[in-house]
Amino acid sequence: MIKSVGGTKIKAKHRASCHCGTVVLELDLPDGIVNPLRCNCSICRRKGAIMATVPKSGLKVLQGEASLNSYQFNTNVARHYFCSNCGIYTHHQRRSNPNEYGYNVGCLEGVNPFDLEPVRLSDGANHPLDRKA
Repeated sequence: MIKSVGGTKIKAKHRASCHCGTVVLELDLPDGIVNPLRCNCSICRRKGAIMATVPKSGLKVLQGEASLNSYQFNTNVARHYFCSNCGIYTHHQRRSNPNEYGYNVGCLEGVNPFDLEPVRLSDGANHPLDRKA
């Protein structure tokens, strides 16, 4: 659990936004940034974001919902959301737990994700839902 990053305290309610500011999210982070990670699955490897998790009830789109596009692939369970204007990935509905969202830590206002250490790796390239019986 990370309650501050680079001296910036993570408030319970925190704003996140895409690069152009069209999409603005409110995240309920009472315990700060919990278990930040990088994933090596085919999409996460390419987007390179540090992600953390929040319950579905802990993420609210404040503005720009009409500008959010989603992308699904493979099992079509996870939904990856990005701003249709600037292309920044803001969050995704997780396939390992569809009751949670993963969010892009780099979108949190006032937080530098490069100040997070250590960031663990999730082996999404070998996800159990991708294994054939």
